[in-house]
Amino acid sequence: MSGALLTGRLIVVVGAGGVGKTTLAAALALGSAKEGRRTLVMTFDPSLRLKDALGVAEAAKDEPIRVMEDGPGFLDAALLDAKHTFDRLIRTYAPDPAAAKRIFSNRFYRDMAGNLSGILEYMAMERLFEMQASGRYDCIILDTPPTRQAMDFLQAPDRMMNLVDSKAIRFAMDPWWDDAGRKNLAFRIAVKGAMELSDRIIGRRFLLDVVEFIRAFAPLFDGFRSRAEEVRNLLQADETRFLLVAGPGPDRVPDAMFFLRKLKETGHHLGPILVNQVHPDPGPVAKNDEGLTLLRFLAGRDQRGLALLRSLFPGERKIIPIALEPVPPADLRTLALLFDKLSTTTSI
Repeated sequence: MSGALLTGRLIVVVGAGGVGKTTLAAALALGSAKEGRRTLVMTFDPSLRLKDALGVAEAAKDEPIRVMEDGPGFLDAALLDAKHTFDRLIRTYAPDPAAAKRIFSNRFYRDMAGNLSGILEYMAMERLFEMQASGRYDCIILDTPPTRQAMDFLQAPDRMMNLVDSKAIRFAMDPWWDDAGRKNLAFRIAVKGAMELSDRIIGRRFLLDVVEFIRAFAPLFDGFRSRAEEVRNLLQADETRFLLVAGPGPDRVPDAMFFLRKLKETGHHLGPILVNQVHPDPGPVAKNDEGLTLLRFLAGRDQRGLALLRSLFPGERKIIPIALEPVPPADLRTLALLFDKLSTTTSI
């Protein structure tokens, strides 16, 4: 079964919150390395649970950290810090140190750029491009945050390309903002009204900081656009697979269906559906045993959820149930055991 799960050079693990995506991503990455691949597992989940699962420190935000090496295969882990990645991009792609200094000294960048809406997804896109382009890895496994934010990541390349070509960027790049333009009387009259309005809404200083930030960033726009296009192509490539992790039970089926529909609409390639944390059936239960009665109820509920998924995809897609672990895997040994179970699980 590991062949079906580890098909592709890029494997993106997606799903709703609380279904065990991070644990499964870590187990798959460890198994990939043990099978001889040079493997990277990375996360842009803000909770950074992968750090605890693999025992890597904050240093993994700077560079991938070696977690395990076994023969030709090895496992590295990388974490995402949006602001740190943003800073590194500027140092790497700014045309010269003066251009980088102009961005770093901008007040808008210092105070807000690392926390803007969507910046995490943009920086995850850039980090993925960086790791893929390095050529160091045979397989990259990407752990994503819950469904809605993961969808933002999938849309980040298109949003970046649209942003670079947006009216707001063209407005900030207009020569009116140059010293020569500011000497034009008509411009001064027009801007006076705009500035008075902006003072009331967002503040003149803030507007000027944003304009200056965009203009300082202008030399990097073409690179952002081209890398965004490459990441979009990578996410839709034949060698990229999306593994959907779903929770058990009929009530979790709508979440799975939402993500499956979105992935299909956007042209991404779907792998198996992993139904995680399925309760085992304890068998016959005495009426006075409340604990086992509850366990049997949960097992029956989970089987109804599996049957519903199977009815929605008759013979179309592998659906792999994964039994609930008594103790969640929390180190390399227990993650390796989980991968062994995944490798021998039969799809339904």
